[in-house]
Amino acid sequence: MKKARLIYNPTSGREEIRRLLPDILDRLDKAGIETSCHATTGEGDATRAAAEACERGYDIIIASGGDGTLNEVINGMAGQSHLPPLGIFPLGTTNDFARAMKIPKRWEDYCDLIIQNQTRPIDIGKVNGRHFINIAGGGSLTELTYEVPSRLKTMIGQLAYYVKGVEKMVNLSPMHLVIEAAGHDTIEGEFMMFLIANSNSVGGFEKLAPGAEIDDGMLDVIAVRKCNLAEFIRLVTMALRGDHFNDPHVVYLKTPRMEVISPNHVLLNLDGELGGELPGVFEILPQHLRIFA
Repeated sequence: MKKARLIYNPTSGREEIRRLLPDILDRLDKAGIETSCHATTGEGDATRAAAEACERGYDIIIASGGDGTLNEVINGMAGQSHLPPLGIFPLGTTNDFARAMKIPKRWEDYCDLIIQNQTRPIDIGKVNGRHFINIAGGGSLTELTYEVPSRLKTMIGQLAYYVKGVEKMVNLSPMHLVIEAAGHDTIEGEFMMFLIANSNSVGGFEKLAPGAEIDDGMLDVIAVRKCNLAEFIRLVTMALRGDHFNDPHVVYLKTPRMEVISPNHVLLNLDGELGGELPGVFEILPQHLRIFA
């Protein structure tokens, strides 16, 4: 019998995991997967639980929650000598990575993927000793994902991000960046924000980085040059259609490694969570994990 460790955030989304947990455990158990659970209790707890699960030799690790919970689990697993395949129950507010991987929304269907042992390799991003699975970025607008209170996300879901986004957009300010990416000339100037994508689903935008692939060993970098509010809103509208690469304010490139420095105080967003600050050296760990997908 296989042994699995399910690490879940009891407050993610609308706290749906509390209702689904008995049925999930029963379905896995009947298929020969003995599953024990760990409910996270605060920041960093999922990382510790995932590292412990690797060290104890579990056959499967399953993360249940939003992108932040998934990020913590990835940070606990990355670099471990024993790396079991990872399952993801997307029960958070945005679930960008799960959307990019086309993970089934029905928990029954995803349990069956785990039972059938259907996996694929994925790249993992790394910056300043921390890891990310879907997105890294910097700039005032990228701060809204970790500034929205978790309780507000539980209560009103995606609307919480829109409310915070409107507040951020009226106070956008540029930052000076120097970007040195492998295979490209140095880029320097005033920018509103930068994003480093590992998949094509970022912040609910499925066409923001349409060429990004989860297993190509490359980071897709999008940086927005200094512009006014009207120009920025127009860019957002273009990004919904995937037309933003034609705008002169947008810098786009692919690279396996890059360094970003700034004289400004720029905080980093890693999968929707606060991830330190610049300067940062971003790199890809090709096909470092396997996930059920």
